Amino acid sequence: MTAAGRARRIKDAVAARPRLWLAVTMGFPIVYYLVMFIALVARFQAWPNYAVTYDWLGNVAEIIRATPSLSDIGAIIAQEWLFEVGRMNYDFGNGISEWSLNINPAKVLVVCLLGGLVATLITLMAARRAACSAGRWTGASAAGGLGAALVAMTNVTLAWVVCCATPSWVVGLAILGLGVSSSLWLEQFGWWIEYAGFLLLLASLYVLSGDAKAAAHTNETPYPKSAMGAPQ
Repeated sequence: MTAAGRARRIKDAVAARPRLWLAVTMGFPIVYYLVMFIALVARFQAWPNYAVTYDWLGNVAEIIRATPSLSDIGAIIAQEWLFEVGRMNYDFGNGISEWSLNINPAKVLVVCLLGGLVATLITLMAARRAACSAGRWTGASAAGGLGAALVAMTNVTLAWVVCCATPSWVVGLAILGLGVSSSLWLEQFGWWIEYAGFLLLLASLYVLSGDAKAAAHTNETPYPKSAMGAPQ
């Protein structure tokens, strides 16, 4: 099947369930950050006691003005925060942030893209369930779910003082119970894990949008026919 045909099939699946697609696309980022916040509160058994809003637009403008290398601008902007909420421990002078959740617009864009892909996968799964074999449908769905989990994991923006108080996706692993040293060692593979997640999502869309596997032909011995079509 051609790429245009697959794209048309995906488009038709989304068009058949536009409300579902829109609800998942818009709701995914909200649920994503809400789950991170709840996980922090549940893990540390304490509510946040500070929240800070940063002048993201002003900071971006200053980065563009003051950075001489154009190739560095994007990478620096990608590290800028918009909002931070967490818990401050004031036993140490002016206080130290024990844990926090940071909203990074660059990461938010990736999460929104992930939400759109997940919504597309869900609508395509619903549209192609009858046409695909059980193995093909289940395998593609599982691959898409794993891909979404990998991308979501590598875009976590949590900070914990035990992990050097630096916002990173591996902080989520440390909070879940993985050793701090092991978590920090995994940080170097973040980009590869994220790319693998997107590839799995795209592969699942590719498989589900293809033609159903043709049924196997039965091994019947054909009877010779006469010129009129009747069996001899």
